Amino acid sequence: MNPALRNIAIIAHVDHGKTTLVDEMLRQSGAVRDNAEMAERAMDSNDIERERGITILAKCTSVVWEQGDSPVRINIVDTPGHADFGGEVERILSMVDGCLLLIDAAEGPMPQTKFVLSKALALGLKPIVVLNKVDRPSADPDKALNEAFDLFAALGASDEQLDFPVLYAAGRDGWADHTLEGARKNLDALFETVVAHVPAPDIAEDGASAPFRMLATTLEADPYLGRILTGRVVSGVAKPGATMKALSRNGEIVEQARVSKVLAFRGLKRQPVEEAYPGDIVAIAGFSKASVSDTICDLGADQPIPSQPIDPPTLSVTLSANDSPLAGREGDKVQSRVIRERLLRQAEGDVAISVTETVNKDAFEVAGRGELQLGVLIENMRREGFELAVSRPRVVTRTDDAGQTLEPVEEVVIDVDDDYSGVVIEKLSQKKAELVEMKPAGAGKTRLVMHAPSRALIGYHGEFLTDTRGTGVMNRSYLEHAPHKGAIEGRRNGVLISNGDGSAVPYAIWNLEERGVMFISPGDAVYEGMIVGENAKPDDLDVNPLKAKQLTNIRAAGKDEAVKLTPPKRLTLEQAISYIDDDELVEVTPKSIRLRKIALKPHLRKKRAKENA
Repeated sequence: MNPALRNIAIIAHVDHGKTTLVDEMLRQSGAVRDNAEMAERAMDSNDIERERGITILAKCTSVVWEQGDSPVRINIVDTPGHADFGGEVERILSMVDGCLLLIDAAEGPMPQTKFVLSKALALGLKPIVVLNKVDRPSADPDKALNEAFDLFAALGASDEQLDFPVLYAAGRDGWADHTLEGARKNLDALFETVVAHVPAPDIAEDGASAPFRMLATTLEADPYLGRILTGRVVSGVAKPGATMKALSRNGEIVEQARVSKVLAFRGLKRQPVEEAYPGDIVAIAGFSKASVSDTICDLGADQPIPSQPIDPPTLSVTLSANDSPLAGREGDKVQSRVIRERLLRQAEGDVAISVTETVNKDAFEVAGRGELQLGVLIENMRREGFELAVSRPRVVTRTDDAGQTLEPVEEVVIDVDDDYSGVVIEKLSQKKAELVEMKPAGAGKTRLVMHAPSRALIGYHGEFLTDTRGTGVMNRSYLEHAPHKGAIEGRRNGVLISNGDGSAVPYAIWNLEERGVMFISPGDAVYEGMIVGENAKPDDLDVNPLKAKQLTNIRAAGKDEAVKLTPPKRLTLEQAISYIDDDELVEVTPKSIRLRKIALKPHLRKKRAKENA
């Protein structure tokens, strides 16, 4: 028999403790044995998530809570907190009946808290507010709770939604209580609140006997099972071996296939089950074309389940095959055909990314939510052996009915030491940002809320950290498309460009250091047109990093000066993408990140500059 069910999503701003709380829920419910090895942040399963300490893909798990009157299975969906991966959150919320809204008791509600909460309230979900990290010295739970209530009211929550239960917790220490003075022993209060407050899945009386229907909300590829589509069963029973069909959003048949496996989430693993009942969240294997937002159903059903519209992309880059003189030396996937297949596969599973071919078919326009999302996609491709040339990011503009150009504007929330607030406001104001709110945040910090065009923020984060001596924290989320704000000043410094091919020489780099900051080390392969450093002046400069010292036959004492080099500035992938100008590219290979001019020869660069002028 199908046990009592609860489906919840854990939503919050980035780094407010969602994945850590899920770890403790798995342990305390018995889904993972006490003596079993379990990695920290077990739900962050891929390499990039572990390295960066952020969740990128939404993932499901489930626990059984047996300490009430009868056992209840709680399906939990861990969601990403970063604004760039908001597309994951928007889809996932249609699978659940309630959500845990985590709020850091020290930071209070942040931009992404506002974004995910607005989506949850619009779907009619009843959130449970968990004030996390209340054990931190700077925590102020009462202030955070008041701000949360104001946020609910500002987002138009109903009276029922405003009457939310509140829990105080420290996810890392594994406790949650109804009051701050509670016993602080375990998460029992959290499980009890979920069972009492989150409604059971709404299933029609003929739920199990009606035709099977399920909306696919996530897609992944498995080397043995092929495509795996995850979603919530709306009606009917799923059984392996049954023949089903997939309907698109408009009701057209995508394909007909035999279900090879029905997998249910049990703790950290997916287990094959013989039957999946209405209300449960399951994964189905066997389809080869069905994708996200398609309805999987019995052959007799003909009505697709409506799916949530997704917010549009705001940023795009052009990806093309690497055509530099060093192409093909480090990666094995270098043809544009292979790049095209990989990008289309990504766009199928991630609804927040769109891929279009350019006019001459040799490059691809990839649009997404932000620099981080596009950076993670390119980083994944790089690790798979791809070689790519990446253009400078551009914002995705629209045109309104009056023919006016609209560009994406973001809400930026900045926490910065009082001493540095002036320089941050000045820099962002020059980039056409507007100051909306400025208030003291306690402990010598100021909180600034600004509305800035997305293109003004491309590449700004590094400059921001320099201006605030590494102490500032900046969070941003998409606000709206607004009228174009006009020209914004770009990078102020020119670049140093190599004028020959070969290996960089220590003596040449030593002489070039007075010209600016170097990006290369001795022995690095360079080619004509490759950017080897940043010029201290505004114009570009052709330099020779291959010039060796002319040896003489005089060997007087002190004649040979020892060459002492400053360590080069090594740009990460995201830094490189946001650093380049419109006439430059980032060359990405499995082992290297290089910057180059689009036109490698000096006379072609001059010709290009004239045409653009």
